[in-house]
Amino acid sequence: MCAAHCRCQAADARRCLWARPSVAAPIGRSERVDVKRILMIAYHFPPLAGSSGIQRTLRFARHLPQFGWEPVILGAHPRAFERVSKDQMADIPAGFVVERAFALDSARHLSLAGSYPGFLARPDRWVSWCVGAVPKGVALIRKYQPKVIWSTYPIATAHKIGGLLHRLSGLPWVADFRDPMAQEGYPADPKTWDSFKAIEEQAVHRAAASVFVTPGAKRYYIDRYPDVPSERFAVIENGYDEESFAQLDEAARHQGPLMPGAFTLLHSGIVYPSERDPTQFFKALRALIPEVEAGDCRLRVRLRASAHEGVLRKMIGEHGVGQIVELAPPIAYKQALEEMMRADGLLILQAANCNEQIPAKLYEYLRCRRPILALTDPIGDTAGLLRRAGIDNIARLDSAEDITRALKRFVDGARRGAAALPDEAFMAGASRLSRTRELAQLLDNLQGG
Repeated sequence: MCAAHCRCQAADARRCLWARPSVAAPIGRSERVDVKRILMIAYHFPPLAGSSGIQRTLRFARHLPQFGWEPVILGAHPRAFERVSKDQMADIPAGFVVERAFALDSARHLSLAGSYPGFLARPDRWVSWCVGAVPKGVALIRKYQPKVIWSTYPIATAHKIGGLLHRLSGLPWVADFRDPMAQEGYPADPKTWDSFKAIEEQAVHRAAASVFVTPGAKRYYIDRYPDVPSERFAVIENGYDEESFAQLDEAARHQGPLMPGAFTLLHSGIVYPSERDPTQFFKALRALIPEVEAGDCRLRVRLRASAHEGVLRKMIGEHGVGQIVELAPPIAYKQALEEMMRADGLLILQAANCNEQIPAKLYEYLRCRRPILALTDPIGDTAGLLRRAGIDNIARLDSAEDITRALKRFVDGARRGAAALPDEAFMAGASRLSRTRELAQLLDNLQGG
C-alpha cells in the first residue's frame, strides 16, 4: 500500500472522529449554534491559590464573550494544587464550562521517603495531568466544536497537552508564554531542560501563533527561531482587572495607612532567591537603620506571601534587619489588592537574568496608584514598562549603593507627596479588558486566515 493512500486513510479517519454534530451544544452565556468557541488549557485557574498567573486565564475567559468568543476551560483537578482557596471561584461566571482533568503532584502524591523518579517530573511535577487532560480534551472538542486551542505556560505540561490535542484535531493552536521556557541554566537538570526545549520547539513550530507578555521575550524567540515567520509571534501583555478593584478604592481610603506612624513599603508575591534576590536590598536597609529609626516616621518593609520564608528569615537575621523587615503569610486575592492600595509604597524586585520578563503583579501595582520603587535592571522590560507609565524610581537590584540612594530619595518624595504616579492615559490601555480585545483580534485573524 502506498504512503499517499495511507495518509488519505488517516485523514478520512480524523475527519470522521471530529465530525461536527448536527447542533453544537450551548455553553456559557450564548445559545447560538454558530458561536466561536476556544478551548483554554490552563493549570493556573481557581481554586488554585497563590499565583498571579491565575488572573491571565481567568480574566481572558470572563471578557472574551464580549468579543464574540466563548471559553471552554480545561484545567487540573484541585488535588494537584499545593494550596487552594475559594475566594476567586465566584469570579467564574455561572454557566461557563470548566472541566478539571485527573492530575497529581509527583512531589506529594508519587514520592516515597521524599523522593520520586525523575521521569515523573518531566517536564514538571504535573506531567500526570496529560493522562486525564488529553482524553477529556478530545471529548470537549467533539462536544463543543471549538475553533481554536489555547494553552498557557507555565506549567510546561499545558503546552504538551495543547500540542497533542492540536495534532489529534487539526485545530489551530495558540501557545501563550507567560515566561520564556528553556533558558540558559533553567531548568537546571539537563534532562528536564531537554524536555522543556522539545515542548518549546513543538509549540513554536506547530502553533498558529505564539504569544508573549513582553516585547523582550518576543525578540528573544524571533532570534532563537529564525526559521519561523515573525508574524506568528505576538505580544499581549498582562494587565489589571478593573472589576477586581470595584469598591476597593473607597475602602482603602476609609481604612487609612497599613501602619500608622510608619512608612510601609510592601512587596506582594513570591521572592525568588535568584530571580528576585533581596541580598543587596537588605544590605541597603542595614546601612539606613540609624536614619530610618531616628525619624518621626519609621520605615517598615512587609514581604507578603514570599513563598521562601525559611531562606528569607535566615537572610534577614544575617543582615540584621529584623526590626525593619516583616514576613507575612498569603491572604485572599482581594485582600492583597486592598493591602497594596493602603501601603505607602510598593516594591518590585526583578534581577537582570529576567530582563525579558515583567512581574504580572506590577500591573496591579500601577492600578493601585501608589508610589512604586523598582529594583531591577534599567535596560530590562520591567524598567521599560515603568518608564512608559511615567515611573522613574528605578535602581539596580544587585547594587546596595544604588538601592540606598534610590530608597532615601523614594521615601522622602513619597512622604512629601512628590513621588511619581502612573500616567492615566497609559493605565487606560493596560486593563485586562483591553488585553482581551487584543487576544480576540488575534483569534479573529486566525479564523480569517
